[in-house]
Amino acid sequence: EEVVSSLSSLSLFLCLQSTTNCICSPGKLPQTSIMAVEYEGGVVIGADSRTTTGAYVANRVTDKLTKVTERIYCCRSGSAADTQAVANMVTYYLGLQEMELGEAPLVKTAANTFRQICYSNREQLSAGIICAGWDERDGGQVYSIPLGGMCLRQPFAIGGSGSTFIYGHVDKTFQLGMTKEECFDFVKNSLALAMARDGSSGGVIRLASISADGVERRVILGHELPKFWEG
Repeated sequence: EEVVSSLSSLSLFLCLQSTTNCICSPGKLPQTSIMAVEYEGGVVIGADSRTTTGAYVANRVTDKLTKVTERIYCCRSGSAADTQAVANMVTYYLGLQEMELGEAPLVKTAANTFRQICYSNREQLSAGIICAGWDERDGGQVYSIPLGGMCLRQPFAIGGSGSTFIYGHVDKTFQLGMTKEECFDFVKNSLALAMARDGSSGGVIRLASISADGVERRVILGHELPKFWEG
């Protein structure tokens, strides 16, 4: 109850956050491409790197893969200010929990903390989150927390305006039981397709694998992006 009350009381703080620099525009689908997929023993997450201020590209190399704990990350889409503030709050609460309990937080706990903040402040926030990571109890997990604050575990999740272009591709390509490298290729190709079609996504592709062995990060630069036919 204490945590819920504290999270709700942050509404005013969130209202005061600037939404000038956005991964989305007010009233529109978050202008971003983010993705995460589970594999045996971990997860692979990825995102494009474009942040816009209206039609102007304010930052072409944004890191939208945000560390929450040592084994839990989130992919951010929406207002840059809102999603950064929410990620910082979740990091704070999970840090407190880890100190009190003496063990690493569960991915499910992180996802539900994101859900609580996003749902309680759904009228003020523009934040679409994918929370993914690894813990000793349930292994690799992916949770989608879209605009409005719903929370759903999925074998893979896509988000942002670029995701609307690749539903057919991911439905056809995804298979249960893929290896880590197959997941890296799946996320890389999916994001490259989204970035090619979506004018609000672009820059480089940032990827990360999270498992019991730690976090492995990769960057696919602009000239290294997979090429596809464009009519």
